[in-house]
Amino acid sequence: MKSCGVSLAAAAPAFSDEEKKMAAGKPRGKTKEGTLSLTAEEREELSGLDSLLFGFLNLHENGAKTETLLLKAVCCYESLILKADGKVESEFFCQLGHFNLLLEDYPKALSAYQRYYSLQSDYWKNAAFLYGLGLVYFYYNAFHWAIKAFQEVLYVEPSFCRAKEIHLRLGLMFKVNTDYESSLKHFQLALIDSNPCTLSSVEIQFHIAHLYETQRMYHSAKEAYEQLLQTENLPAQVKATVLQQLGWMHHNVDLLGDQATKESCAIQYLQKSLEADPNSGQSWYFLGRCYSSIGKVQDAFISYRQSIDKSEASADTWCSIGVLYQQQNQPMDALQAYICAVQLDHGHAAAWMDLGTLYESCNQPQDAIKCYLNAARSKSCSNTSMLTGRIKVLQAQLCNLPQGSLQNKTKLLPSIEEAWSLPIPAELTSRQGAMNTAQQAYKAHHPNTEPVLGLSETPISQQPLPVHMITYSEVDDLSSPAKRKRISSPAKYLEQLRTDRDHLNPTQKLMLQQLESQFVLMQQGFNKGQNSHLPGSNDEQPSFSTDPALYLQAASTNIQTSHRMLPTSSITQGIAFNHLSHTATSGDQQGICCTKESTPSGNRSFVPEISSHTEDTPNGCAGVKGFSNRVQQLMAEPICSPNSRDSTSPNLISDNPQMSSLLIGKANESMMTGACDKVNSIHPESHTKTNNSVASLHSSVISTTAAKSADQTTTLGVTSISSPHIRLQTVNGKGLENSNSSKNTSLPMISRKPDSPIIPSMSVSIYSNSTEVLKACRNLDKNGLSNSHNLLDKCPPPRPPTSPYPPLPKDKLNPPTPSIYLESKRDAFFPPLHQFCINPKNPVTVIRGLAGALKLDLGLFSTKTLVEANNEHTVEVRTQLLQPADENWDPTGTKKIWRCESNRSHTTIAKYAQYQASSFQESLREENEKKMQHREYSDNESTSSDNSGRRRKGPFKTIKFGTNIDLSDDKKWKLQLLELTKLPAFVRVVSAGNLLSHLGHTILGMNTVQLYMKVPGSRTPGHQENNNFCSVNINIGPGDCEWFVVPEGYWGVLNDFCEKNNLNFLMSSWWPNLEDLYEANVPVYRFIQRPGDLVWINAGTVHWVQAVGWCNNIAWNVGPLTASQYKLAVERYEWNKLQSVKSLVPMVHLSWNMARNIKVSDPKLFEMIKYCLMKILKQCLTLREALITAGKEITWHGRTNDEPAHYCSICEVEVFDLLFVTNESNSQKTYIVHCQDCARKASGNLDNFVVLEEYKIEDLMQVYDQFTLVSEFIMLLQYHPPLLDTGP
Repeated sequence: MKSCGVSLAAAAPAFSDEEKKMAAGKPRGKTKEGTLSLTAEEREELSGLDSLLFGFLNLHENGAKTETLLLKAVCCYESLILKADGKVESEFFCQLGHFNLLLEDYPKALSAYQRYYSLQSDYWKNAAFLYGLGLVYFYYNAFHWAIKAFQEVLYVEPSFCRAKEIHLRLGLMFKVNTDYESSLKHFQLALIDSNPCTLSSVEIQFHIAHLYETQRMYHSAKEAYEQLLQTENLPAQVKATVLQQLGWMHHNVDLLGDQATKESCAIQYLQKSLEADPNSGQSWYFLGRCYSSIGKVQDAFISYRQSIDKSEASADTWCSIGVLYQQQNQPMDALQAYICAVQLDHGHAAAWMDLGTLYESCNQPQDAIKCYLNAARSKSCSNTSMLTGRIKVLQAQLCNLPQGSLQNKTKLLPSIEEAWSLPIPAELTSRQGAMNTAQQAYKAHHPNTEPVLGLSETPISQQPLPVHMITYSEVDDLSSPAKRKRISSPAKYLEQLRTDRDHLNPTQKLMLQQLESQFVLMQQGFNKGQNSHLPGSNDEQPSFSTDPALYLQAASTNIQTSHRMLPTSSITQGIAFNHLSHTATSGDQQGICCTKESTPSGNRSFVPEISSHTEDTPNGCAGVKGFSNRVQQLMAEPICSPNSRDSTSPNLISDNPQMSSLLIGKANESMMTGACDKVNSIHPESHTKTNNSVASLHSSVISTTAAKSADQTTTLGVTSISSPHIRLQTVNGKGLENSNSSKNTSLPMISRKPDSPIIPSMSVSIYSNSTEVLKACRNLDKNGLSNSHNLLDKCPPPRPPTSPYPPLPKDKLNPPTPSIYLESKRDAFFPPLHQFCINPKNPVTVIRGLAGALKLDLGLFSTKTLVEANNEHTVEVRTQLLQPADENWDPTGTKKIWRCESNRSHTTIAKYAQYQASSFQESLREENEKKMQHREYSDNESTSSDNSGRRRKGPFKTIKFGTNIDLSDDKKWKLQLLELTKLPAFVRVVSAGNLLSHLGHTILGMNTVQLYMKVPGSRTPGHQENNNFCSVNINIGPGDCEWFVVPEGYWGVLNDFCEKNNLNFLMSSWWPNLEDLYEANVPVYRFIQRPGDLVWINAGTVHWVQAVGWCNNIAWNVGPLTASQYKLAVERYEWNKLQSVKSLVPMVHLSWNMARNIKVSDPKLFEMIKYCLMKILKQCLTLREALITAGKEITWHGRTNDEPAHYCSICEVEVFDLLFVTNESNSQKTYIVHCQDCARKASGNLDNFVVLEEYKIEDLMQVYDQFTLVSEFIMLLQYHPPLLDTGP
């Protein structure tokens, strides 16, 4: 197993010095001063222990010796660091981080990794460090940063031996972040990897099936689940979970048959699930739901009882039982059930709504209002507007009642305050008591859930109302002694526990320990001056009071405040994360989502929302027990960072304040303290700006009971199928103490230091000839090379740019759009026009009147002509919502969002033309109707106001956008393509100066023409062009289009906004909120493109477009032969690789073709291309030598004319020259290509693969040597030879 590369060699001299001090007769391992030291054997054993062993090194089973050694090593390292006053090699801290990670001491591991990061400028080279840091972030639910750490591991070392584990965790995190496409890709990459992993293949397959279900791809999910059931020797727990999912899906999904058939199948699946796992409380719960839906009330009650008996009481279960009681006209029993539900989950919107309905049916409007208010404040409430309306109606009724009528009226039910204090069922005392003492994650319920389950009968101890609930002063005064008693009860409860210390049960002892530790920390001023936040039902974050009673009250109601040091950039919020996760809901959807309360610019503080939802997260299904006794119910970890610059740093590494100061405080001056608004603010080199935001991990009160038992935690979504090391929970350890340092300590994103460079350094440069490169390669170790760093291996992994500094003033955020007006053909071919367009200072150029100046026949691209030419040609259709161009609302019209709704389908040109025409006719009718209304009603202003309000609140009209219509076939579209040859050379589809013309093969829509057919409101969402190439767009008409453009330098800001909104910048569909952009000082060019106008989008420019009228557009990409274009294309190529996104432009293949075909006079462009060629040549040479040395035969394959570049069929990276194909694929001549890394993951020694060679190495060397810099004078002579006078 490969070590992290941080050997103990650097530590050896220090240890030896310690050993020399050992006096004769002293105990072994002790120095004269009594401190520990490590023997040579121990150092040797420790050298093989690093983060790669996490999850595979079991210290609890037969690992006592290793655990003892790790603990001893930690003590030795800390001792040496103290003696050296912190002035030790950075490797000490990296190794110390690994040791603490293996010991699962996450706070100490984080501190040591931070110190290593601060000392090691090229930390990103250390894959084991990045991996370890990613695991720590994963543990703390900091998914945003864990994702970045893991992505960088795969970027710097694609052959990393724990790549499968990384893909698994990335799949899980993307699943929670609702980036389902990325999640599926990483699960599939994990599935094909033959290396060991903490989850089995069937468990990964389950996640893929559940992912389909979460996306509402129910038939695919059903097929995947049923395929899993066919697996031989399927573990019983997996089988039970799959059957449970199938049962719950049949109960909920209408697409799976008629109601009777669905319910029958659901019950059968759930009964089979219970046969495989009779103790699954979740399956019993779902079975009860099914029985309830078909009217089998008694069977439903029995199933709910079983659910409570088999697992801890669930708010869902009690709520559902309440519904049954209410249906059976037993209001008192229903009341107690609902009270149980909301006491178990204070934010259970469905239970609060059902309770309000119950009170309303019993003519108790005051109590109903209180319940509706609590429901509306819940994070899981979807119909807030409906509740608000109902509350207003009830309040109006109360105002109209005679005074005193309510007091004289007999109440059928106790008031909500009285009900809260009623005895509740004994079933809760045995199982739920422990839960009330541990920190809980709030379960997320989808807004559309109907009452989810509940019930109550016999007594349990009273609970105080949670501090984050609606205060009764909103509908009543808070003056009763009973209410005041509740507020002070936690402090009194502590005194009571102290008095009965000798007679407490284990649960009460845990509670006492927790409260005492919190009380002591509070008295020491633990939270003084810090803005802590309570995760509650409100959006606002109140300050955490230092009053002992209130402090303990928060603790006693399961509200913990945990502060972790995280980067001040948007992080995935703390949520209860489940690896096999699904939420029991009775609606159509379930939510597992993260809200990001961040601002992509400026100093930021992030407070995770523990239980939050989006409206588009589908019903996953049922809660499941984990597999093979590895069930971990995972808890959310609130994480926040302060805005205050003088907030103190915690002692994360040691209880010794001096050690804390050495490991954290002293690093501040060298640690990253740059403006953390952007990803590349993590770069040490990029921190040169002032007003920097620094993240600081506050001290936190950590419940030691949080990790006591998986059965004592509440899950969000689904319970997990996980190993003990795939978990996200609160830190199970001591309260963190404040450091004496008054400086902020920034948290690194990721880091690494290997024992050898990824690509071995060579004494060759771009000016070395190919023979020297070959000689240098043959002197290297024969280990082979990965496909990483083809182009930019001297740099750290790519990161988005920070926002340009200084920020623009507000009056410069709507700059005028660069526009050129053409009057003649000569103007179009005037050379300065080309130079103006490609100038990087102009992100966009509008060339007005181009069609008229060149006499272009735009009618060739009109809908009528297209139908006549090829009426059955395929059209991709995007179904969208008609909205104002400068706004983007959710489907309900209640809030502005970035996600742009769009569904894909296909039709033909003829059918879309018919739709386009009918849309126009319908618009004419609507216009005539409006004119009639204006004649009938004189109050035009009122009508206009109504329309404006209506369009902002929905429902929005659905429209269809015809996009990506391929016009590449020169036989079908001969006239159209010929007409475009009238354009100037720099904007033509094909020209010698267009990089894309040198690919040698077609990329549809890039070096071919695409057509777009639009109706008003058709949207092209925000994006940069593929690989940052320029683009040309001509409006055919007859209507206009509105464009929004942001310069390339601000794409990092938009990337941050996308991450904040759970969107993938590269892959998702998004429409920016202009208010957000202006607030972040992002300039936006905004203009109208009229018929005949050409829009030139420069390299890397971000843009989005909406049709104003009915029109067609044509577009394609262009690659100017400039250093700026090539640089941006290569940077996006590397960024795509980091993000596991396929680059449509194969830059390696293109670079070699450029070297063959183009003479370059620009020194910058030449150096970049030559450098790329050298790195690729080195890789090809070294890999070839390694394969030959290993005895692997290389078979000549060659290339055919117009053969596309090759990509790995697994990871989608470009594969150049040496292609790895399976024996079967080779024999069938299908040639399914793999990269070397994916081939080795499938077959370590490549026995099942054939290596095909596309180019002779001599040919590549010749191309490399012949590509030289040409002077501009020679270029001028070549392209513009002088006219020679030959005489008479």
